[in-house]
Amino acid sequence: MNGTTVTRAHLSEAVYQEVGLSRNESATLVETVLDEIAQALSEGEVVKISSFGSFSVRQKGERVGRNPKTGEEVPIQPRRVLVFRASHVLKNRINGTLTDDEIDGLA
Repeated sequence: MNGTTVTRAHLSEAVYQEVGLSRNESATLVETVLDEIAQALSEGEVVKISSFGSFSVRQKGERVGRNPKTGEEVPIQPRRVLVFRASHVLKNRINGTLTDDEIDGLA
């Protein structure tokens, strides 16, 4: 899947192929999982997915930024930002350096 984006439809099709649920059930399952993740994050909870990573929400304070075109100072309002930290297993998988123990843990 080089250069492509994984969409909900791709995820649903993968569930359909791997699990054997109907296409409608697969789409519903994917939507339910994504909704649960979004709901937990909106409530400030940390979402940890084993061998993948963790999602969390962090509060950023107000600060002064600068318009790069004009150099004018602009206040940046405080906001919440989504943070993703990849697990070492995912990092190793991306870099092609999975150990035998990590491969066994994914099965």
